[in-house]
Amino acid sequence: MKEINVNPLEAFNSGWALVTAGTKEGFNSMTVSWGSLGTIWGRPTVTVYIRPSRYTWQFLEKSDTFTVSFYPESCRGALTVMGTISGRDENKPEAAGLTPKFLENGVSYEEASTTLVCRKMYVDKLKAEALPEAAKKYYPGGGDLHYVVLGEVTDIQ
Repeated sequence: MKEINVNPLEAFNSGWALVTAGTKEGFNSMTVSWGSLGTIWGRPTVTVYIRPSRYTWQFLEKSDTFTVSFYPESCRGALTVMGTISGRDENKPEAAGLTPKFLENGVSYEEASTTLVCRKMYVDKLKAEALPEAAKKYYPGGGDLHYVVLGEVTDIQ
């Protein structure tokens, strides 16, 4: 497997990333800034957090695989577009100027510097009663809690 060329502590928070789920026939991507890279159950993993209200969730929920892709700073504007418009309403990659790249087990973009192809291992929804006080500000009214999606990294592109 190819090496990951991102700083695991800053990859999501400072660098941002795209989570993409679906197939060539239908897919969607979203910008994520919450995530982590690590190891669990003897497997290399990526964890991302996705609200069920996001269009990408519909694709991820039905799929066994997904990708997490990282980009050079020159793509910051494209990632901003990917995070501010909905794939329900328009062609996000086209609006952002990104070129879809269809992989054997997922979808990424030609512009990505690194793409992690992941197999879903575990999915669970955050529970309002278990949130620490500092996290509650992200959920006004206590709704639209994120799903935690843990994926085994099966390939690095």
